[in-house]
Amino acid sequence: MTAHSSNQYDVIIIGAGAAGLMCAATAGYRGRKVLVLDHANKPGKKILMSGGGRCNFTNLNSTPANFLSDNPHYCISALKRYTPQDFLELVDRHGIEYEEKAPGQLFCRDSAKDILNLLLTECEWSGAEIRMKTSVSAVNENDGGYTLNTSAGTLSCESLVIATGGLSIPTMGATGFGYEIARQFSLSILPTRAGLVPFTLQPDLKEQLSPLSGISTEVVASCHQQHFREPMLVTHRGLSGPSMLQISSYWNPGDEISINLLPACQIQEDLLALRKNKPQSTIAQYLSQHMPKRFAQAFNELQGWNGPLQAYKNSDIEQIATLLGSWRIKPSGTEGYRTAEVTLGGVDTRQLSSKTMAVQDRPNLYFIGEVVDVTGHLGGHNFQWAWASGVAAGQDV
Repeated sequence: MTAHSSNQYDVIIIGAGAAGLMCAATAGYRGRKVLVLDHANKPGKKILMSGGGRCNFTNLNSTPANFLSDNPHYCISALKRYTPQDFLELVDRHGIEYEEKAPGQLFCRDSAKDILNLLLTECEWSGAEIRMKTSVSAVNENDGGYTLNTSAGTLSCESLVIATGGLSIPTMGATGFGYEIARQFSLSILPTRAGLVPFTLQPDLKEQLSPLSGISTEVVASCHQQHFREPMLVTHRGLSGPSMLQISSYWNPGDEISINLLPACQIQEDLLALRKNKPQSTIAQYLSQHMPKRFAQAFNELQGWNGPLQAYKNSDIEQIATLLGSWRIKPSGTEGYRTAEVTLGGVDTRQLSSKTMAVQDRPNLYFIGEVVDVTGHLGGHNFQWAWASGVAAGQDV
């Protein structure tokens, strides 16, 4: 497309989030005439709220094993070609200060605005145009590409990139628009559900745990052969914290979760030794040495463990150790898309090129970021997928 009218572009990207902006800058630097459209009033809203406003923008240890997908090999190519180190070089070039909070997890030292400004600056330098408050009502295929009916009139392009994200956090403007476009072009969508999301509990358990609201303790949460050793936070609605968010992506309604409340201890051996050496000591005292005191006391009361250890038989101690090492709960559900960090499922990646993110039989239509069925663990992996998939498409559009 050589001659350009003002409404004609080489590339139109729908969605001004992490993946869309990354794609726009990459394509712009290749000399493509790029337009990013978004119905929201400001770009990158989820970037700004992520990581408690500090944006956990990548994870140095990110590998394909940190992603869930019905087609697990799909993400390998893009992640290999654009690595956390590549994004870190970009962060360094822009002089952004960052810190490693947990192993591999990189956060802005000051504010998530730094990452958004990096992306907007890259778009500006590459000549990519961003138009906010612009909704798309229809997409039609034509000979040379696509025509879009928008609130700003009719626009046309050679290549169309869908970077509209998933359904999580609708208050940030999340919609199912990307899935609608996929269906329009006969692509199949894998069932979507909320991922990286807190659990809600049955009323009786929620009431029993209410004295623990606000307390965090390190646990190992397990479900379907997946295990995460990270903090668990009791809230007035249920269970949250990194361990619960991580395991929620593997949980299905009706499943039990097993929680090891003392992952650093050999509980049964500890209790037997304590009974032998200090028979007057209590289970509450033992728990208080290994978890927050308020949690220890309230959990002890919940179980009704009274009296000195010398009053407990071996079989009692075995039962107590089993409960502490594998406390089994059945959540009533999750908090859903309202607070979910990501959407599981989405556009089936078997229909897309793993090299370019383009639809196999429609090489100028691309799907990137969260709208496709690739979902990362907590800790910067989802941003890394946004960068990697955005660059993969941006190099091809």
